[in-house]
Amino acid sequence: MRIKFNVHAGLLIGLIASGAAAAAAPAPEPSWSDFKEVANSSFVEASGDRAIQLSIDIAAPAQQVFAAFTTSEGFASWATPVAHVDLRVGGFIEASYDANAKIGDPANIRNEILAYVPDRLLVIRNVQAPPGFADPDLFRHTATVIEFTPSDASHTHVTITNAGYDSGRRWDTLYRHFEWGDAYTLAELKGRFANGPVDWSARAAKERAQSATRTVEGGH
Repeated sequence: MRIKFNVHAGLLIGLIASGAAAAAAPAPEPSWSDFKEVANSSFVEASGDRAIQLSIDIAAPAQQVFAAFTTSEGFASWATPVAHVDLRVGGFIEASYDANAKIGDPANIRNEILAYVPDRLLVIRNVQAPPGFADPDLFRHTATVIEFTPSDASHTHVTITNAGYDSGRRWDTLYRHFEWGDAYTLAELKGRFANGPVDWSARAAKERAQSATRTVEGGH
């Protein structure tokens, strides 16, 4: 077992999907509650800092769910099409939503691994956000702790706690962004074990088709 805490970690940087606009009014802002199987136990610390805390039940053993975060193959099976995980204290989870990206590209997402307990706990900090990401410097002041709690031999309760949110407009925007993003991440993880690995080529084709449809509809 290895465990070494080093201040704060960071999130997986969940993909934020923009909803299509309604005909008569803008679409409502995405919310964590869009994901019905996700539970929200977010809290305010004694210092006044806020923590996003969301959880979900996964139909898979803790060892398999842990591997989905901590192995390159496991991470690429549900989170991003390009992934490399170096599981060690001081190692990194490097990933990209761009299927043509290469490990080492400056636009990749990089999260440093600060601590882990096999099959039980993973602590990370974001050190590199993709271009265009809002407030990357602010986000690096937060931490992400991912806990894997066996419910029984074939089910795992996964909790993501993203802590360290201060007050103010910028913090509020970042909080809402990742409250939804963490819920999305958990829903995607559940889908991985319910439906199998993601077919990234098929997903990309579907998204291109949806984008084309929205473009046509928007022209009328």
